Amino acid sequence: MTLGTDAGVIEFAVESLESPALTKAQLADLLFEQIGLNKRESKDMVDAFFDLIVKGLVDGEEVKLSGFGNFQIRTKAPRPGRNPRTGEAIPIEARRVVTFHASSKLKEQIQDQSRA
Repeated sequence: MTLGTDAGVIEFAVESLESPALTKAQLADLLFEQIGLNKRESKDMVDAFFDLIVKGLVDGEEVKLSGFGNFQIRTKAPRPGRNPRTGEAIPIEARRVVTFHASSKLKEQIQDQSRA
C-alpha cells in the first residue's frame, strides 16, 4: 500500500498482513513501524482520522480524500420489498446510506495493477 504525503510517498508492506482486510489496528501498527510514532500516538491518529470521516458523514457532508475517492450520504426513499423466504410483501423504510466513489487516480492504479 502506498500513502501519498506532501513530503513524498510512504511504502507500506501490507502483503505480510494476516487477514485480507486492513484493520485500524494494523494501520496503527504500520504507522508505528514506518513513521516512528509510538503505539499510543499511532492508535490515536488512526482513530482521529476515522472519527473525522464519520463526523462529516453524520453531519451530511461529503468526505473527499484526494487521490482516493469520495464518501457521500444518500437518502434512499421508502419502497416495497419482499421477504425472500415467504414471498410476503414488506415495506422498506426510508434510510440514509453511505456511498463511495473511487477517484480516477485510484481507478487507474487498480487497472494498472491488474495488467501487471
